[in-house]
Amino acid sequence: MPAHPLTPFHTLPARVAALPRRRLLMAGLGLVLSAAGWSAAPARAADGPQVAVITVGERAVGEGLVLDGSLQAVHQSVLSAQASGRIANLTVKAGDRVKAGQVLAVIDDRATRAGVAQAQAGVAQAEANLAHARAAFERAQALRSQGFVAQAALDAAQAQFRAAEAGAAAARAGQTQATVAQGFTRLTAPYDGWVLATHAEAGSLAVPGAPVLTVYAPQPIRAVVHVPASQQALAVAARRVEVRLPGADARWVEPVARTSLPAADAVSQTVEWRLDLGPDDGAGQVPGRQVQVRFVGGDTQRLTVPASALLRRGELTAVYVATSRGQGPGEDGFVLRAVRVGAGRGEAGVEILAGLKAGDRVALDPVRAGLAGARPVAR
Repeated sequence: MPAHPLTPFHTLPARVAALPRRRLLMAGLGLVLSAAGWSAAPARAADGPQVAVITVGERAVGEGLVLDGSLQAVHQSVLSAQASGRIANLTVKAGDRVKAGQVLAVIDDRATRAGVAQAQAGVAQAEANLAHARAAFERAQALRSQGFVAQAALDAAQAQFRAAEAGAAAARAGQTQATVAQGFTRLTAPYDGWVLATHAEAGSLAVPGAPVLTVYAPQPIRAVVHVPASQQALAVAARRVEVRLPGADARWVEPVARTSLPAADAVSQTVEWRLDLGPDDGAGQVPGRQVQVRFVGGDTQRLTVPASALLRRGELTAVYVATSRGQGPGEDGFVLRAVRVGAGRGEAGVEILAGLKAGDRVALDPVRAGLAGARPVAR
């Protein structure tokens, strides 16, 4: 039979008694230290971090709709060629800053330059004919007043003068047309901005209507969101529309103007909303970045917690709930509880659909609440 704990050393079985006394002393010391560590564990737990908690309750939040959208430049243009020819020179690339009127691309203009020269020569010839016809008409008038020529001669001089005037006007119109055609060989920036993309390279063939460059102005900028047609009435009736800008602060701002297109897309069955941002809100933003748009309706009661109280680990979303482990005041702790969350409610926090009830106390710092010996304290 095994020896009783109080059995004297000399009554232990012979095999145990035969052990060296030093080894028995070390084993006894280990048991004493283990017992001391066991008894000190609650004391160390009592020295754990103190974590602020809040009491969960229902709050009045705005009922509404949250959709994903994107930023878009209000002024964005695709520059296309208006004349056929090879692109002789492309002076910019994507990402370059441009000024209004700056030449961005030049198309081979030898044919248009020849047309301009021909038109200028035609204008010079027409003006010479006009000057000769005017002088002949004036002489005919003088001679007719003195009775040296017949009225028919004066009428003929007057007709030649008017024909010369029409010829000069036609020549000047031709010169204007040739000059305009010459201008078609140069693509210029319509406003100050940036080159978003280039669609052709030097040496490529440019044809009328084919895109060559895309430029945009950094300001003003707007958020564009496509609202499902079934939710259009809710969006129209919303008391407030907010845009969550991308960035470190991820703040919600209100647009300075909003426009809803009067028709739905036949394929996607959505209605496009354009939300213009103010200069301060749009500063530093670039087209194409994703944003969230929130249409806020009437207030409703929802159970919410601060976003900082949520612990996300992969697909698990949980919170640390304060619970009492005993009767003493220092024996409160935390338990991890999985929750199902809903939409974000701005300053009110994140809506809790399941896992919590009103009156539960939730840790505001889930990382510290998960440490050994963590204790809840009122906020």
